Amino acid sequence: MHMIKETVQTTATPTIFTIFGITGDLTQRKLLPALLSLYVKKLLPSRFAIVGFGRRQFAKADFRQFIRDEINIKPGQYKEEDVKHFLDHISYEQGLFDNLNAYKELAERLKEHDVRFGKCSNKLFHLSVPPSLYKGILTNLSESGLTIPCGGNEGWTRVLVEKPFGNDIDTAVELDTLLGSLFQEEQIFRIDHYLAKETMQNILAFRFANSLFEPLWSFTHIDRVEIKLLEKIGLEGRGAFYDSVGALRDVGQNHILQMLAIIAMDQPFYLDAESIRKERAKVLTNLAPINYRNIAHYAVRGQYEGYRAEDGVSPGSQTETYFKIETYIDTPRWKDVPFIIESGKALAKSEALINVYFRNPDEDENQNVLTFRIQPQEGIELRFWVKTPGFGMLIEPKTLRFNYEEFQAVAVIPDAYEKVIFDAVIGDQTLFTSTEEVLAAWQFITPIIDAWDKVPLLSYKKGSAEVAKE
Repeated sequence: MHMIKETVQTTATPTIFTIFGITGDLTQRKLLPALLSLYVKKLLPSRFAIVGFGRRQFAKADFRQFIRDEINIKPGQYKEEDVKHFLDHISYEQGLFDNLNAYKELAERLKEHDVRFGKCSNKLFHLSVPPSLYKGILTNLSESGLTIPCGGNEGWTRVLVEKPFGNDIDTAVELDTLLGSLFQEEQIFRIDHYLAKETMQNILAFRFANSLFEPLWSFTHIDRVEIKLLEKIGLEGRGAFYDSVGALRDVGQNHILQMLAIIAMDQPFYLDAESIRKERAKVLTNLAPINYRNIAHYAVRGQYEGYRAEDGVSPGSQTETYFKIETYIDTPRWKDVPFIIESGKALAKSEALINVYFRNPDEDENQNVLTFRIQPQEGIELRFWVKTPGFGMLIEPKTLRFNYEEFQAVAVIPDAYEKVIFDAVIGDQTLFTSTEEVLAAWQFITPIIDAWDKVPLLSYKKGSAEVAKE
C-alpha cells in the first residue's frame, strides 16, 4: 500500500468563505479561530474573504468589534497586527434564513468580491446552524443560483455541513436526497471533527506504515476492542437540544462509530479519500444488527441524577446521558470479536480512547493492550509484561508510550477545525463522512433508538466511574 501523501498547498484561486450563523457559538469557538490560525500560517489563499450571514442587525464597525470581542483568542497568541489584517477580510450580510431575496442580495455581495479579485472565486458555504435550518438554507442557496460554479475549472462551490446528519435513518435519507439534488458528492463535506483529530489520523499510519501489528489485526490475535468517549461535564446550557437527542444520537452515531470504523477497517491499497472512505463504510455496513429482540443483552443505558432538573429538560425525560453497547462486525477478519462502545456525561473523568486487547493463550489477566488516546494526553501506549528482578518468575506490566507532546518542540498540533477547513479548500474528503457511511451508521443506530424502551434506564450519580446493570 502507498502510505505517503504528497505535501499539498492551498489553492491559488481567490476563495470566499460564507458562514451561515456567524454570530453563533461554534463559529466563535472553532471556525473563526481556525481560519485565523490558517491565515497566520499562510495556509489560506492569498486572496480570500469571509462573509457572515445572519439574522442580527449590525453596523459595519459594530460587527467588526463583535467579532474581535467574541473570537476565542488567548492573550499573546497572535500579533495584534495579524488579527487586524485578518478582521479586514470579514464582512457581514444581514438576512433571514428563510428569505430568498436575502440570498439574492448575498449573491450580489459575492459578485462584488469577484470583481475586486478580478476573477471568479471559489465559494465555500459553511452551515454553522441547527440542523432544522438545513433544508431552508440549502434550498435557497440553490434557487438563488449561489450553488452554480461561475467559471470553468476554477470557481468551484462546496458546502460544509455540521453533524448531526439527520435524526434517524428516514431523516438522514431525506437530508442526503436533498443534498444530492443540489450538489455532486465531491461538493459535499460532512463534518465529523473527530476524524480530523491528530491521533485518529495516526491510527492509520500506525497500523499500515508499520509491519509489526497489522498481521495481528484480526480475531486470531485480538480478544476485544473498547471505544470510550467519556465526559465529566453535564449539559452546559444545551438542555433543550440534548433532551431531544440523547447520548447515542449526539456522539454514538457519529464520533464513536467513526472511531470504530477506523480501528476496524481493512487496509486500502491507496491512502486517498475514495479508498479510505469505502473501507470505513464497509465496517459500518457489516455491523451486526441490534434491535428489540436482542438489545437487552447487548446494551446498557443510564441517566445521571439531577438531569431532569436541568434547564430545558422535560421533568419526566427518558433521555439517556450514558450508553454502553456490545456490537460485532460480520466479516471474516472480526469473527466473534466484541467491540464495546461507551459514552456518557457527568462521569468521573473526561477521555476519549480506544483499547485493543490481544489474546493471551494462557490467561486473560496478562493481556497486551494497545491504547490510542484521542484526548487528553494524545498518544499511543502499549502494555507489555516483563520479569520482576529476583529469583522467582514473577511478571509485571510496563508501558511503551508515545506522547504527542514530543512534537511540541518542532510544531504546534493544528486544531481539528483547521484541518477541516484546509482540506475542504483543497478538495480532500478523507476527513469527511461519505453518504454511504452516514446511512450505514443510521441503519445500525435507528433500530437501537426504536428499542431503547426495552432497556432499563439506570440512574447514576454525577462523577460515577462506571454505570453497570444492577
